[in-house]
Parts: sequence; C-alpha cells; structure tokens
Amino acid sequence: MRSSWLESEDSQLNSITDNSSNAILRDGREVDRAFDLVLNEILSGALSPGSKLKEPELSRRLGIKRGPLREAIRRLQGRNLVLYSPNLGARIVVHSPKDIIDIYEMREALESVAARLCAERMTDGEIADLKQAAEQHSPYDGTNRPEDAGRVGFHLQLIRGSRNNTIAKILDEGFFQLMRLWRMHFPWLRHSDALSRRDHQWIAEAIATRDGTAAELLMRNHIKRLREVIIAKSKDTTGI
Repeated sequence: MRSSWLESEDSQLNSITDNSSNAILRDGREVDRAFDLVLNEILSGALSPGSKLKEPELSRRLGIKRGPLREAIRRLQGRNLVLYSPNLGARIVVHSPKDIIDIYEMREALESVAARLCAERMTDGEIADLKQAAEQHSPYDGTNRPEDAGRVGFHLQLIRGSRNNTIAKILDEGFFQLMRLWRMHFPWLRHSDALSRRDHQWIAEAIATRDGTAAELLMRNHIKRLREVIIAKSKDTTGI
C-alpha cells in the first residue's frame, strides 16, 4: 500500500507537469497571435519594405508581450519577410526588381516540374479542388484585397499536390505571402488578365487527364508569359 507522502509527491509532480504544459501551450498561442498580427501589418502595408521593426512600439500598439513578439519576428525571418542584421536590427525585407525577375525564372523551372508531378500524384479530390481554384482566379490588381487572389490558392495547391518536399520547402506559403507583398508595393507586378485564368484552367484540365507532359509545358509557358509581361511593364519605372 502506498504511503500518504508518496501520494502527495505524485500529486505535486502531476500539478507541476500540468502547469508547465499549460504554460507552454499558452506561450505557443501568444506567439501564434503575435505572428498573425505582425504578418497582417506587413501584408496590409502598415509596415512597408525597409521599415525597422521597433519592438517596444509594436508591443504597445498591438497589445502583445515582448517575448512572443521576438519569437514571431524570428518566424517571419524564416519566411524571408524580415531581414535581421546586428547593426540595423530587424527590418521588413526589400527586394530589387532584378531579384524578383530571378525568382520568376526559378518558378518557371520548379512549378512546371510540380505540375507534371501533380498529374501523377494528385488524388481525384485534390484535382477537383484545383479546378475550382482555377475557376475562381482573381489576381491582386491593386483594387481588391491581396488575400482574395485566386492565383495564390491555385499555385500553392499545385505545389502541395506535387508531393515533392524539396519544391514545397522553396515554394511554401511564406513564398506566396512574399509575392503578395511585392504586388502591393510594385505596381508593375499587378495584373489582371483573362489569360491567366485560361492558363490555370488548361493546366488543371491537363492534370485531370493525367497528362503530365502537357501540364508541365502549360505551366512553363504560363510563368514565362507572366515574367515577360512583368519585365515589359517594369521597364518604364525601373529600367530593368
């Protein structure tokens, strides 16, 4: 039979464990909340590219503690939305037009492969969702809210459907959030054309018929066309 002091020890240990678990869960939720609040500030344009993240001001204005805020900033750094340097501190990332064009070249290569893999690996249910996203295409053109942009949903679904972890690590949700940020601050990246919706529909249809070769070619041509449009529109303002 267990003595009363052993039972008391067990009770105290269980209480300590429960309290520790609750504290970790609470801290995690606070970090998530801080992350969402700062991310919204970035994507809404309240924090513009190049601006410094001043922890005391953000903590006071957003009503969040400094510890969770600091961890949230580290997460944003991991998503390439924030850049940290010892001398300048944490700042919203700034990319040059040349950086953006280079990334579109990378997208052309990776997303075309992802489209081919989707034809091989996506389930019928995932393809149905992809076709729906293609129909709902509504790119950010400066007048609608960036979170309404169908393009992000379509491309991100396609990347995930490829089931290629390496591609998914590069073209993840953070990457498409970064693209939304660019479109907000670079007018020459904003475009709304029926051709993109048509491209998406054709790509989704090729995947639905399990034609990987066609899906790959259609995606490559889609991204290449977007890149060429962006270059043409940017020449007047950036001199690329």
